[in-house]
Amino acid sequence: MKVLIIDDERAIRNSLKEILGDEGYDVDTAEDGAQGLEKANAEKFDAIFCDIKMPNMDGMEFQDKLIEQGIDSPLIMISGHGDVETAVQCMRKGAFDFIQKPLDLNRILITLKNAVEKNTLIVENKILKKKIYGADMIGKSAPMRHIQEIIEKVAPTEARVLIMGPNGSGKELVARNLYQLSRRSSMPFVDVNCAAIPPELIESELFGHEKGSFTGAVKDHKGKFEQADGGTLFLDEIGDMSLAAQAKVLRVLQEKKLSRVGSDKDITVDVRVIAATNKDLKEEIAKGTFREDLYHRLSVILIQVPSLDERRDDIPLLIEFFTEKHNTSGKPRKFSPEAIKLLTEKHWPGNIRELDNVVDRLLILGDPVISAQNVKDFV
Repeated sequence: MKVLIIDDERAIRNSLKEILGDEGYDVDTAEDGAQGLEKANAEKFDAIFCDIKMPNMDGMEFQDKLIEQGIDSPLIMISGHGDVETAVQCMRKGAFDFIQKPLDLNRILITLKNAVEKNTLIVENKILKKKIYGADMIGKSAPMRHIQEIIEKVAPTEARVLIMGPNGSGKELVARNLYQLSRRSSMPFVDVNCAAIPPELIESELFGHEKGSFTGAVKDHKGKFEQADGGTLFLDEIGDMSLAAQAKVLRVLQEKKLSRVGSDKDITVDVRVIAATNKDLKEEIAKGTFREDLYHRLSVILIQVPSLDERRDDIPLLIEFFTEKHNTSGKPRKFSPEAIKLLTEKHWPGNIRELDNVVDRLLILGDPVISAQNVKDFV
């Protein structure tokens, strides 16, 4: 197990290195946050001890850089007597624990053991989730490989993501993969279809309301932002959101605060926002129906999901996946090469959602081996 110790006091660095070395840990040291960040980028550490008060780059700034760069080694803060409040703030942002000076040997060893064990479980969980959820990202075409590469890079960070693409192309699946591979995967994933909520209710749905704030508000209601606190909020079809609601979303992104409908009390929330749309938001900005400042807040990372017509190479794999998904007969079912060829050449205005339905229909109405004639008859 490899451990990094970051402290500007040489005596503390050396004593910790000696103690942990005697326990069988491979220990490296750094004298400030900047040097520690360089080493954390160069190799993977199973745990990092970091002092809070240091020159050049202090512990809080070091933690912010770790989060920004997607480095997920467990972080144990070393705090002086006056740094406890700061250490607690660090824990709220994801630090594993903090240890007060003067350092206690037993506390150091127990905390390190727990941090390493928890990190091992998290890594195993992420690998399992990647197998489960990543399996649904069907496709080996160049556009899909590109999207999968972006997801792997972006998911562990806190960056907001805007997913664009036509209806039925799999935007929600991209969002769920980003969530499942993120640090927030143990916290809520809250999905909101902005197009499905009437304009007069969207603010209440997103930000909540107080009892009596409007007719029918018989009790206090937590909005989607509050429900997603600590986790991820997926704003699907955000291009259909009203300008008034857009202004409030912008405020939450800027200030991490919201107020419920009928209240002037601020509520602090910690939410990662992923948004999706089938519209060209730059065109909507030009028409005055979408805020340009909100667009720039949401589009830290842009992911363009291709239509099914743009990734025809994936259609045979998708047919195989949907066949397995929908086959409830208990008997092997498959499509003939000629049927697959016809489906691959077909125009798919409904994208993956349409292909899913077509495969289901053919399994119900077609022969044991789906033929080209079945495709001609039922598609």
